[in-house]
Amino acid sequence: MVIKDKPSTSVPLPTLERFRQVNYAFPKTEQILEHQRQGGKVFGWLCTYVPEEIMHAAGILPVRVTGYSQEMELEDGNAYMYINNCSFSRSCLQMGLRGEYQFLDGMVAGSTCDGARRLFDLWQYYIKTPFAHMLTIPRKFTEKAHDLYYQQVVQFQEHLEEFLGQQIADEQLRHSIEVFNRARALLRQLYELRKADAPPISGAETMEVLNASFRMPKELFNQWLEKLLAELGRTGNRHQGRARLMVVGSVMNNPEFVKSIEAQGGLMVADELCTSTRYWSDPVVLEEGQSPVAAISRRYLNNFPCARMVPSDERFNRILNLVKDFKVDGVISQIIRYCVPYAHDLPLLRDRLKEVGVPVLALDVEYGTSGSGQIQTRVQAFLEMLEARKR
Repeated sequence: MVIKDKPSTSVPLPTLERFRQVNYAFPKTEQILEHQRQGGKVFGWLCTYVPEEIMHAAGILPVRVTGYSQEMELEDGNAYMYINNCSFSRSCLQMGLRGEYQFLDGMVAGSTCDGARRLFDLWQYYIKTPFAHMLTIPRKFTEKAHDLYYQQVVQFQEHLEEFLGQQIADEQLRHSIEVFNRARALLRQLYELRKADAPPISGAETMEVLNASFRMPKELFNQWLEKLLAELGRTGNRHQGRARLMVVGSVMNNPEFVKSIEAQGGLMVADELCTSTRYWSDPVVLEEGQSPVAAISRRYLNNFPCARMVPSDERFNRILNLVKDFKVDGVISQIIRYCVPYAHDLPLLRDRLKEVGVPVLALDVEYGTSGSGQIQTRVQAFLEMLEARKR
């Protein structure tokens, strides 16, 4: 329900500005540089199926590898990677080829799609990060799949221990689980605020927080997010819109895209992206007598599924639950060109959303787009249609 008698209000949030500064400086953020000055190693990771806790327990700062924060000409990326690979993978490769990830001591990826696999191969060959590891990621949730992925995580840990010349103790892994679970719990608190009729934080602002979570030590991120939650509780900020929206689809970490939608009156209250809800949604559950590695591997394979996973029902059901919980009026599907898993998945998802009366706007985009005139026109028409449905 949209409350019309009180306008949107927004008071500056000091901690949100600190998160923004981390994102502006990336990949040369002060937090990354400070970790290296203290003798720590920094590893890049490419997929949400890569277990960060394993790296963190070894004293490594895990940093998510992303491409440019805006749509760019990708001369180098196009020269080394065929054009029918998605622009996300080509953007990441171009940054690597131009030395913008030169500070990385390692690169870890998952075999989740052809774009990620080819990006990893070219990274190994041309950029030559000292440590490189690819995890095989099953496409199912069966016990055999869990056994396979568990062995992959064990091999990753052993490879890392060999590279570092040190053992990663279970006690260190338990500590890392606590740190990352705390981050997930705090992000859940942030998202709970977005269920309100007039949330205290916008969708674009939420994406700023999420981006920073990939680019700084989790301990410091947790401290800052606790402060931000306290600030949000004090300010009385209210964000309203013509319709409550949810964004789904390909990897996206560009707040300007969300801001362009919200500037037209679409209030982004929920999301299903590997850079948002699918990243933080499920905690690691460490049961009595279970090894930390087994608990970590089960969480990562069982987490909010990517479109590559089968059967699709688990992902669709989670999306429908988000639609209900966040009172979503319409869904925007943004799919990067040549992102095959999400392109093939969309007709099935559209049918499921149609069953519950939720329209879908499908946008074919390039990675980093901030919302072209054509996209804005289509969003405007979509919002008008959603408003007409409420009359």
